[in-house]
Amino acid sequence: MNSRRQFLKLAGTGVLAAGASSLYASKGMPVSVDKIVNTFSIGMAGYTFKEFTVEKTIEMMKRVGVTYLSLKDFHMPMNSNQEQINAVIVKFKSAGINVYTVGVVYMKTKESVDQAFEYAKMAGVKMIVGAPDYELLPYVEKKIKTYDFKMAIHNHGPDNPLYPNAADIWNHIKDLDTRIGICIDIGHTTRDGQDPSVDILKYKSRIYDMHVKDVDKATKEGITVEMGRGIINIPKVVDALRKIKYSGMCSLEFEKDMTDPLPGIAESIGYFKGVMACK
Repeated sequence: MNSRRQFLKLAGTGVLAAGASSLYASKGMPVSVDKIVNTFSIGMAGYTFKEFTVEKTIEMMKRVGVTYLSLKDFHMPMNSNQEQINAVIVKFKSAGINVYTVGVVYMKTKESVDQAFEYAKMAGVKMIVGAPDYELLPYVEKKIKTYDFKMAIHNHGPDNPLYPNAADIWNHIKDLDTRIGICIDIGHTTRDGQDPSVDILKYKSRIYDMHVKDVDKATKEGITVEMGRGIINIPKVVDALRKIKYSGMCSLEFEKDMTDPLPGIAESIGYFKGVMACK
C-alpha cells in the first residue's frame, strides 16, 4: 500500500484528481494498471448532520457523492409510527440515498430494546448500531434471534465507561449470538490509546460497521479534524480492512464545524477515497 506521503505526493501532482490513466493516454505508451478492488463502501454517520434537516442532509450528501447513511434519531424520532418512518425513508430513497442502518441507539431498559428493534423493522433495515447497557445483552440476544437482525455495538472511547473500546465489546459479546458484533469508531479507538488497524485484524469476525474519522491526539482530549490532517494512519486502516475482506460500510462521522461541516466532509471523503485508490 502507498504510504501517506506517497498519497499526498500523488494528490499534489493532480494524479488523484485527474485520474492516473489520463497521464498515459498518448500513443505508444501502453501501461498495465492493476485494478484495486475494495470490498467495502463509503457512507455517512447521521450524527454528522445533527444541526440540519433531512432535506439539507440529502443536499450535502449529494454534493459529496455519498449514497449510504446510518440514520440518527433526530431525523426520525424513536417514537415514530410506520407512516412517519415511511415519509423519512422515502425522502432519502427518492434522492438515491440508502439508509443501511439506524443508530447509534442507546438502550437502558428492556422497553427501549423492544422499541429499537421495532423501529429498525419499520425502517426496513437489518442492522442496528447500538449501545445497550451490559445487563441487557442477554435480552438483546433474544431479540436478535427473533428478528434475525445484526447489532453492531459502538465503542465510545475514554469518555464513556460503557464500551470504551473494541476489546471491552468483544469481552461482553464473544459468547453471544454471532449476529451481535462491533461498530469500530476509529477516532474513539485512537483517543482510547488503541490502534484501530490492530483491532480490525483482531476482531475481524465480528466487525459489522465502521465509523471513520481523524483526530488530533491519542488522548481523551483528542478532537475530530479533517481526515488526513490528524494522527490516525488511514492507509494502515484501509490495508487492515482489505486484509479481512471487510464488506460493510466505512461511514464518516465528522464532528467538527457542526454548523458548517460540508468543507470538512468533502475534504475527508476525498482523502479517504484517495487512500482507497492507492495500493
